[in-house]
Amino acid sequence: MHASMATSDGKAGRANEDFAGAVPGAAVLLDGAGIPGTESICVHGVAWYTHRLGGALLGRLSVDDGRDFAAILAAAIDEIADDHRDTCDITNPSSPQATVLLVRAHRGRLDYLLLGDSFLVLDQAGGGPQVVTDEREVTARRICAAPLDGVPEGTPEYDRIRASCVEALRARRNQPGGYWLAKDDPHAAEEAVTGSRPLHDLRSVVLLSNGASRIVSPYGLTDWPGVLELLGANGPADIIRRVRQAEARASGSPDARVPDDATVVHCSHLPHPDTSA
Repeated sequence: MHASMATSDGKAGRANEDFAGAVPGAAVLLDGAGIPGTESICVHGVAWYTHRLGGALLGRLSVDDGRDFAAILAAAIDEIADDHRDTCDITNPSSPQATVLLVRAHRGRLDYLLLGDSFLVLDQAGGGPQVVTDEREVTARRICAAPLDGVPEGTPEYDRIRASCVEALRARRNQPGGYWLAKDDPHAAEEAVTGSRPLHDLRSVVLLSNGASRIVSPYGLTDWPGVLELLGANGPADIIRRVRQAEARASGSPDARVPDDATVVHCSHLPHPDTSA
């Protein structure tokens, strides 16, 4: 399996909180949840967390023993929690956390795991792309933001309601009926979206962090088949370049998005079912 990747900081001078890596037959993408002003909660920060967790996941995937993905993720979460539970308030809702996306080619199948709102695109040999994501955070965010409907922005009432919406969303994190991220509780791994596909059904696989997926939504620069065409022609860096151009054009408008870290991993030359790498 050949993995090509590109990443870009969302803000100059701030550490990239995404992480991407690959070992023979497997790839990992993490998107850190950055919450400003939390140094008193965790002295390490979000980038430290995603890089440590990503490294722990790659180390386990390099063994290539077909171990259950949820077990791999749970063990890695527990390991990193142990690394900083004595120095940081890891149970605080604002302590470092991350989405997780794993893929592995093993025994003729592609296994995948998603925890959080990253995107997996399966380039199917017999049809269009299948897009897999974990929609629970988006759903929770929409529900929690409902009280803001019709409230004028920039008013004290808007600020007051928005603060309560943020707290309501945080209260749903890693809770039954809410949404799940990698943080301090290894049991979150049991809530991940998982699946498996025969390798002979796939031409390639693409992993995108939320910041990179903006090329499709909200910017609408292309659709998911178009993403695959761009990757085939120009590689992952072109996806991110187009997102940055769209962010620059929207800058200053009411609908402008704050630039986010963006990462793309394109896995091609998938192994033949009778091989393991």
